[in-house]
Amino acid sequence: MQKQGTVVRWDAGRAFGFIRSPDTSADVFFHVRDYRGSTPPREGLTVVYEEIHVGGKGPRAMAVLPVAPAAGAFQPQSPTRTQSTSPRPKRLTPAQRGGQTQPAPHKRPATASQPPNAAGSALIHLLMLGWVGLLAWGLWAGRLPWWVLGAAIGVNLLTFLVYAMDKSAAQNGQWRTKESHLHLLSLAGGWPGAWFAQQWLRHKSRKAEFRVVYWATVVLHCAAVVAWLGGWLRGL
Repeated sequence: MQKQGTVVRWDAGRAFGFIRSPDTSADVFFHVRDYRGSTPPREGLTVVYEEIHVGGKGPRAMAVLPVAPAAGAFQPQSPTRTQSTSPRPKRLTPAQRGGQTQPAPHKRPATASQPPNAAGSALIHLLMLGWVGLLAWGLWAGRLPWWVLGAAIGVNLLTFLVYAMDKSAAQNGQWRTKESHLHLLSLAGGWPGAWFAQQWLRHKSRKAEFRVVYWATVVLHCAAVVAWLGGWLRGL
């Protein structure tokens, strides 16, 4: 016999509950297996069901279905939904803002990469000072012609310009400059300009293989300058 009632108790952990109906003196037991609704049972839900009696244990509901047109069944949901959705943005936005105010994942890579860059900058700046000092001493002592000064400035400006053009070509999908040409410019004395281009333009500053060859050109060029000014290459 089909009856109508209201769920007065529902234990989600044990998956059973009770329905109270004016047509039955006792509350009617039902299990989640007997529930046919698309949404989970809840207290206050109006349902229709088939009542049976098994073994003198009291009434039991089978084929429990929520009453679709019952406005009272959905009225408790609308405020709970609005209340659950409205506070959630208020609670989540501070949490999200708190998460955004701690940009550790964004700052950590920068801070992790800063110490190597700082160390590399200190070393390269010392090399630049030593290189400029050697050139100045060579010009003062007459072991280098004066046109070397203009050549050093020109090759560094050219190196920086070539790096900038290669950066633009990489962004626009155009023909790229060979890495060997960039290394030749560094070896010819444009390694300071190449360093500033790598740092300021952020070009060729993360490729490990390129950086290794670049440092090799720095060492070779500085060694050649020292050897020349020391008179080791004058007899060649």
